[in-house]
Amino acid sequence: MAYRIWLRALVFSFWASMAAGAYADDWDCRDRGAPQISFITFQSPNLAAPASPLTIKGKLSIPGKVDGRWNCFPFGNHKYRNRNDKLPAVLILHGSSGVDARGDFYEAALNAAGVATLQIDMWEARGVTGLGNRPQLPILTIPDAFSALAFLSAQANIDADRIGVLGFSWGGVVSLASSERLYAGQFGGGRKFAAHVANYPVCYGANNSAILRAFGVAPAQAGTQYLNLTGASVLVQVGSKDSYDNSAAPCKALAAAVNPSNGNPVEVVEYTGAYHGWDRLMVPVTAADPFANQGSYLLGTSGIPTVTIVPDVAQAYASRERVVRFFRGNL
Repeated sequence: MAYRIWLRALVFSFWASMAAGAYADDWDCRDRGAPQISFITFQSPNLAAPASPLTIKGKLSIPGKVDGRWNCFPFGNHKYRNRNDKLPAVLILHGSSGVDARGDFYEAALNAAGVATLQIDMWEARGVTGLGNRPQLPILTIPDAFSALAFLSAQANIDADRIGVLGFSWGGVVSLASSERLYAGQFGGGRKFAAHVANYPVCYGANNSAILRAFGVAPAQAGTQYLNLTGASVLVQVGSKDSYDNSAAPCKALAAAVNPSNGNPVEVVEYTGAYHGWDRLMVPVTAADPFANQGSYLLGTSGIPTVTIVPDVAQAYASRERVVRFFRGNL
C-alpha cells in the first residue's frame, strides 16, 4: 500500500512539474541567443502627397531558436508548436520624439518570449525631426501601420494571423486607431491586427470634435474616431499623472463608452504616480505640445501647455511584463 501511494505521488509530481514547465510564466527561452536583425524598407501611402508614396524604414528582429525551435513553451492558443511553425510578431510604433529607447526595451522582452518585432520610423520618411514638425493629425500615419502589417504578413516565417501592434503616445494613438473598423477598412486591404497595446494614447482626443475645429475636420477624417472596433483585444496603459489626459479617467471613460457595443475588448491599466512616457528609460524631459492638458490650447483656454516626461524604472518593467503577457495570451 505504501509503495502504491509513493508511486502515485511520484507520477503526480512528474506530471505537475511538466505542466508547470509548459505553462510557466518565467520565460525559460531567454537563452535562445541573439535575434536575427535586418533593416528593411517598404512603401506606404502618402496622404499628404498621394503621387509620392513614402519609403518607410524599419528594424526587423527575429528571435533565435532553441533546440531548433522558435517557441519552447505554449504561446496563446497555439500550444506545442512544431519546429517549422511560423512566429507571432508585434509592430512597434514610436512617439512624437521619434524612435527612442522604448522600442528596444520592449523589443528585447518580446524577442526573448519568442515574438518577432518590427520597429518602424514614421518620421524619417517625412523629414520630421521631432514634436515641432510632426504631422498635424494621426490620420497621416495610420497607413504606415497597415503597410507594416502587409509587410510582416508577407514574411515566410511570420504568421499573418498573429500580428499585434504596440505604440507609445503618438504611436499609441495609431495603435488605438488601427483597432477601429473605419481605418482597418480604409487602409488594411482586408487585413487587421490580432491585438493592440496603446501606451498613453491621449484618450481625451478620441471622438473629440471640439479640439479639431482649428483643423476643420471631424474625428473620422483626423484619425481619432473610436466607435466601431475590429474585435481584437486592446490594452491601454496610462499614468495617473499623464500630461495629456491629466489622469486615467479619459481612457477609462473611452473604454466604458465603446466596450458594451463591441464585446468588451478594451482593458485600461492605470499606473499610479506615473507621468507620460514612464517607460522611456532616458533622462526626464519637458516639451510644449498644443495637444497636452486635454487640448486646452486648442480649446482657447490656455497657452501651449507643457508635457512632463519622467521615467519610472519599476513601473516600466511592470508595464513591459504586462505587455509581453498580453501578447502571449492574444497572439
